[in-house]
Amino acid sequence: MLNKVFTDQGRPQAYIAGEEASGAIGVGLRYGRGYLYRPGAAPVPVFWTGPSIGFDGGANASKVFTLVYDLGPTEAIYRRYPGVDGSAYIVGGAGVNYQRAGSTVLAPVRTGVGLRTGVNIGYLNYTREYTPVPF
Repeated sequence: MLNKVFTDQGRPQAYIAGEEASGAIGVGLRYGRGYLYRPGAAPVPVFWTGPSIGFDGGANASKVFTLVYDLGPTEAIYRRYPGVDGSAYIVGGAGVNYQRAGSTVLAPVRTGVGLRTGVNIGYLNYTREYTPVPF
C-alpha cells in the first residue's frame, strides 16, 4: 500500500498522525483527531469530520497516518478535501485513498477494527478545533 503511494506521490512534506471513528448505512459520518507534523515546526492539532454517501455499511475505528503533499503554509491544511473511499473491515482492515484540494494531496493510511464494507464519495473538513457538525 505505502509503496504505491510513494511511487505515485514521492516523499511527503508533512504527515498527520491520529485516530478516527466512522460508520455508515448508505450515508456515513467520519470523525477524527490528530497532529500535523512538519520538519522544523511544532506539532499542530488537527480535527476532521465529514459526510459520505454510497454503497457502504457498518462501523470502524482506525489509527490514521496521513501523508501530506504540496501543502504550502501550515494553515492551508484547514479546509475541505473531497475523495472517494472503498473499505472492507471484517474484524480488522487497512486501506489508503487520496484526497485533493487545489494542489494539496492527502493520502490517509488507515488500519483498524470493525465490521464495514463498501464504496463511498464524500469529503473531510479539517479544522483547528473539534466540531460535532460534519458539514
